[in-house]
Amino acid sequence: MAPPKLGTHKDRAEESAAARKAALDRFRAARETNDPATLARRSELAAQRAAKEERRRIAEEDRKARQKAEAEAAAAEAERKRVEEIAAKERAEREAAEQYAAEVKYAEMMAAEQKAKRDARYAARKARRG
Repeated sequence: MAPPKLGTHKDRAEESAAARKAALDRFRAARETNDPATLARRSELAAQRAAKEERRRIAEEDRKARQKAEAEAAAAEAERKRVEEIAAKERAEREAAEQYAAEVKYAEMMAAEQKAKRDARYAARKARRG
C-alpha cells in the first residue's frame, strides 16, 4: 500500500488558506443574511441591550439621588448639631452669668449684714460710753 499523496508544503498551505478564507466568507455571509429569524433575533437582542442599558441608567440615577439625599441628611444633621452646640453654649453662659449674679448678690447681702452688725456694735459701745 502506497502512502497517500500529500503534496508539497506550498500546496498544503494554499489549501489551508483557501479553507480559512471560505470559512470566513461563510461567517460573513451568515452575519449579513436577510433571514427573518436572524433579523428577529438581532432586533430582540438589540431590544434587550436597550432595556438593560435603560435599567442601568435608572439604577445609576437612583444611586445618585440616594447619595444626594444622604448628603443632604448628613448636612442637616450637622447643622442641627451645630445649632444644639450653640444653644448649649449660650445656656451655659447664661447659667454662669446667673450664678455670678447670685454670688455677687449674696456677697453684697453678707457685706450689708456685716455692716449692720458692726454698726449695731458701734451704737451699743457708744450707748455704754455715753
